[in-house]
Amino acid sequence: MKLYIKNMVCNRCKMVVKTELEQLGFNPVSVQLGKVELLQETLSTTQSETIKEKLNKFGFELLTDKKKQLTEQIKTAIIELIHYQTEPLKSNLSDYLSKKLNTEYAYLSAVFSETEQSTIEKYFIQQKIEKVKELLTYGEHSLSEIAFQLNYSSVAHLSTQFKKVSGQTPSEYKAFQHTIRKTLDEI
Repeated sequence: MKLYIKNMVCNRCKMVVKTELEQLGFNPVSVQLGKVELLQETLSTTQSETIKEKLNKFGFELLTDKKKQLTEQIKTAIIELIHYQTEPLKSNLSDYLSKKLNTEYAYLSAVFSETEQSTIEKYFIQQKIEKVKELLTYGEHSLSEIAFQLNYSSVAHLSTQFKKVSGQTPSEYKAFQHTIRKTLDEI
């Protein structure tokens, strides 16, 4: 059985969810960002409620609505793409998501917009900007290296998008690194 879990966006999140499920007596076969596969084929209402309550204590949400599950799969695919893959995207985002989720992009877009009141593209850009902030904070790469790594056509394009989303230029952000970054689940 597959469980879809909102706000499970990092390796530490995966570890917490796996540990909590094991303590409850469930056997996670696979724990991935946003998704857990259990050995059990079905869950009783009581078991679902127990899991839901336990995960809520850690800021996670067990998703039962199909559209919310799909939206979480879209977010997870984007987070994996931006924050965990080392190779840049070789196709456009719509093709990538369609192939990854085996669903027409028009449907993905409609469901995402309905559940999030925003577009997939805006979410994608917000994730990219958070990655830029992370890389600027570490200070190990130049802006041109960051632009290349995140598949921007130019440093100017990255800078324009960064200012539009964050209200600061990359240079201003770097100079005032006390600016609080958002966690991935807050985007």
